[in-house]
Amino acid sequence: MQRLRELGWIEGRNLAIEYRWADGRTGRFTEIAAEFVRLKVDVIVTGGLSAVAVKQATSVIPIVFAVAADPVGTGLVASLVRPGGNVTGLSTQAPDLVGKRLELLREAVPELRRLAILANIGYPASVIEMSAVQAAAPTLGLEVVALEIQRAEDIAPAFEALKDRADALYVITDALVSTNRVRINAFALAARLLTMHGVREYVEAGGLMSYGADYSDLFRRAGDYVDKILRGAKPADIPVEQPTKFDLVVNLITAEALGLTVPPSLLARADKVIE
Repeated sequence: MQRLRELGWIEGRNLAIEYRWADGRTGRFTEIAAEFVRLKVDVIVTGGLSAVAVKQATSVIPIVFAVAADPVGTGLVASLVRPGGNVTGLSTQAPDLVGKRLELLREAVPELRRLAILANIGYPASVIEMSAVQAAAPTLGLEVVALEIQRAEDIAPAFEALKDRADALYVITDALVSTNRVRINAFALAARLLTMHGVREYVEAGGLMSYGADYSDLFRRAGDYVDKILRGAKPADIPVEQPTKFDLVVNLITAEALGLTVPPSLLARADKVIE
């Protein structure tokens, strides 16, 4: 919204916005997409998982995704350079950052050996990232167990099944997990699990640490995409861009609760330390 205002688009003057929120229920995406098509909006701005549902609802209305984990792998676009169709936007490069996140976990806890992965397997990009973690973990000497969820009701049983089988938890970002991030972190803390996340908001909600693209920056840049489309550009001709800003966030309150001393070398590199 801030970026659109800077570009001359003022809500209530030359811009009308229809806001919808799915409350983490993926089934709502299809309903919202159908409603936007009926409303004949000029452009739809969304995230990654919801963009898949919106693309299925319309091949005409331009779609801008602000935070898609793997837009090519999930079939949102044909390629980053030439998206094709009516969809374009910004990638978070989530699967590409798996190795870096695991290295940061190992730096925080050099003796770490057992890792769990929490993923919404109803989201194709989460499945892709989970496979990347499973492939990368053994190279660092980590044993891996997967916690697969598809609904909020699956979270508690997943943690129950995990009991004493892991020392850290790699949480894969998606709408369902975002909506339940406080619960997930509470379960993880109760189970004495160190957590690694992809976005800072999860750490602000009680997680231990995160490394990933700056979502605020990506949504800001999505404003440029909307501006171009409203001025006549075709999504098919606007390349998908990748993140230029990444941040490392560490929550020392959570670290203290877990009895963990975070190495000073890691804290010195953090973009934000929560104390």
